[in-house]
Parts: sequence; structure tokens; C-alpha cells
Amino acid sequence: MTPKPLKVLVTGSSGLLGAGVAGRLVEAGHDVVTLQRRPSGVTGARDVQGSVTSAETVRQAMAGRDTLVHVAAKVSVSGPAEQYEQVNVQGTRNVVEAAQEAGVERMVHISSPSVAHAGTSIVGEGAGPADPDHARGHYARTKAQAELLALAADAEDFRVLVLRPHLMWGPGDTQLTDRIVDRARQGRMPLLGPGAALVDTLYTENAVDAVLRAVEAVDRVHGEALVVTNGEPRAIGELVREMARAGGAPAPRLRIPARVATSAGAVIERIWEWADLGRSGDEPPLTRFLAEQLSTAHWFDQRRTREVLDWTPRVSVDEGLERLADHYRSV
Repeated sequence: MTPKPLKVLVTGSSGLLGAGVAGRLVEAGHDVVTLQRRPSGVTGARDVQGSVTSAETVRQAMAGRDTLVHVAAKVSVSGPAEQYEQVNVQGTRNVVEAAQEAGVERMVHISSPSVAHAGTSIVGEGAGPADPDHARGHYARTKAQAELLALAADAEDFRVLVLRPHLMWGPGDTQLTDRIVDRARQGRMPLLGPGAALVDTLYTENAVDAVLRAVEAVDRVHGEALVVTNGEPRAIGELVREMARAGGAPAPRLRIPARVATSAGAVIERIWEWADLGRSGDEPPLTRFLAEQLSTAHWFDQRRTREVLDWTPRVSVDEGLERLADHYRSV
């Protein structure tokens, strides 16, 4: 890490990525404040409990900081649009404005490849521009708006670098890994089409490493977005089967034609929204976005990412699957 200790604010540190980043920054000797709605559990960091939707809470947490890592977001596939707007858009606006007022010098903003995904395959491309008008669903649309807000603030005295981690997975991950395993155990994890679409992913420890390297790199390169992956595209069917097996679940056998799943997902999504079923936190079994993610190729050219960050993943997909199996055997 940077030789001079930094004064860092990490938002969203009750989540796996935010907590991992905050903990590693503490280990490296930096002064770390965390901001999230519940205790972060990060030893050595000073917790500020609250939401990024509160401008006053954000200003208090930002005081005296010189570096910002903004991880906090509403991550889901359902729920009212206003909840995503409040956290992802207004929350990002709050942290950017507070950082500028406090004289923060650098910001690493965590975004998502979904901000530039319009439903078609992505094959060996770089990070395309965030596109709120064509992004799929409330999450992707508001994350696209948030990324544009962050990049618009980039300046020589407030340097902004955006990372888009792609499909993070690993022990302790509840967003993707646990859901695949749980649904496979229940026999509700279908494979869409032949399951042959190539998909790139990112093991969680590699994601943490990449964010720490971004904190160093933002003083040299800023004002752009980088997709971050393991750089090991695998067939989506193979990945799902191997994650299920690592979790002690049977390999999924149910197959649904991709077009049928996409159409069904769109209908389910509308019903879920019409009945306001997402307000309580329940998620639909399938959405159009999920169907597209499970049936189209999406893997990325990592040359620019590795050049800027001077980074390569430490944990391969195969090693990650072994670690995942060890994790599930121990819980």
C-alpha cells in the first residue's frame, strides 16, 4: 500500500467486499472509518452507523478523511424504484458532495458491469460507458446514474477511479454463491438453454485486492471505469454446477429454453412490482435481467484493468472452488 498512512472512509462495510477492504486497510496501517447501517465488525476501524442517504451522517463520517472507498449500495433484483434512487443515486451524490467539501483527495467508486449491459452478449470487450437509459432494472439503472455522478466529479484535486467487479463469489457471499447453493439444494436452480455461454467471474479475495490496488492507482490514473474479473471465462452451466457441488448440493438438472425464461422473467417481474411483493425484501424467482445473465455470454478484456492496477488475481477459479467447498464443509 501507499507508504504514507491514509485517512480512509469506507462505506458499506457491513457487506463482504466493504468489510474485506476496510480490514485490509487497517492491517496496512491506515486510519479507517466505516459507514454502514449496522456494525461492520472490522477490528481497528471506527464505526459510524447510519445510511448514505443522510447527508448529515455522511458529512460527519467524512470529516478529516483524505480517501473515500464507496461500496454502499442497494443490491437486489426487486423492490420499489425509489429505494434504489435513494441509496444508489442520492447516496452517491451525498458522499461525493461531502468528500469535495471535506477536501478528500481520492475516491474509488464501486460500480457494476450491469451499468453498460443492455441484454446482449458481451464478448471480450472493455468497460463500455454507463448507460442508464438502456440498463436493465432498477439496480443497474441507478448504479449507472451513480457512476456517472462519480465520474463527473473527477478533477485533479478530487481524483475518481471506478471499479466494476463482475459476479463476485466465494465463502461468505450471500448475493450469488449462497443463492445458487440454496436453490440447487431445493431443486430450483435451472440451467437456461445449453448452459454454454461463457461468463467471467471474480473471486471475493481478488476483488478486495483489486480495490486496494485502485486506492494506490487513483493518484496516477483517474476519470475512468474498469471492469474487474478473474479473467477466466467458464461456461455458465459449468460454474453453476461446480458452485452447487462445492456447497454439497446436487448439480442442477432442470433446463429451460433461454427465450422462455426471459419471457417468463419479464412477466414475473411485472407481477412482483404490481403486487408490491419486493417491498418486504422478498425477491422473485426469476426476472428478465437474471434470465439474460444466465443465458448470454459476458466476459471482458482485462488488459486495461491489469495495466492500471498493476494487479493479477491471486486465487484462480479452481482454487476458489476448493476453498468454497472447504467453507461449506465447515459450516
